[in-house]
Amino acid sequence: MPPSASTPASPSSSAPAETPWLDADQQHAWRAYLLGTTLLLDRLDDDLRRCHGASLVEYEILVRLSDHEGRLRMAQLADSLAHSRSRVTHTIKRMEKSGLVKRADSPDDKRGVYAVITEGGRALLDEMAPTHVAGVREHFVDLADPADFEATGRLFNAVSDQLIAGHPDREMR
Repeated sequence: MPPSASTPASPSSSAPAETPWLDADQQHAWRAYLLGTTLLLDRLDDDLRRCHGASLVEYEILVRLSDHEGRLRMAQLADSLAHSRSRVTHTIKRMEKSGLVKRADSPDDKRGVYAVITEGGRALLDEMAPTHVAGVREHFVDLADPADFEATGRLFNAVSDQLIAGHPDREMR
C-alpha cells in the first residue's frame, strides 16, 4: 500500500531523500482523476461495443487513419495512440479480418508497412462518430464549466508536452 500524504515511505536508491508528498486535496484530486478516467474510458468503450461492435481503440485507429489521408505507417500509428507496436499490430489484424483496414507495403521503404482505412472502415467510422461524441459530451464536456474545461485542456497539453519530450522519436500529435 502506498504511503499516505503524511507517512513517508522508506527511501530507495532512486527516490530523493525528501519526497514531496501530496497533501489531502491533491491526493483527493489525483484519485478522482484516476477513477474518473477509468470509468469514462470504460463507458465510451462499452457504448461503442454495444452500438457498433467495435472498441474505443478501434475507433481511435480509424480516426487517426482518417485524419492522415487514410493511411499511416504502423509505427506512427502506435506512437500516435501511445500504445505498443505489438498491441496495435494485433488490433490491426482483427480489424483487417473485419474489412475495416488493410495493410500495405511502403513504396518508399520495403521494411515499412502502412495501415490503410477501407471503405468499410470509413463507413463504420461515420456510424460510430455520433455515438462517441454524444458520450464524450454527456460524460465529460457538458459536466464542466467552460473555464474548467479549458484549464483541463491546458493541463493535459502540458502533461503531454512534458512526457512526449522524453520520447522525441514519437510523432504523437
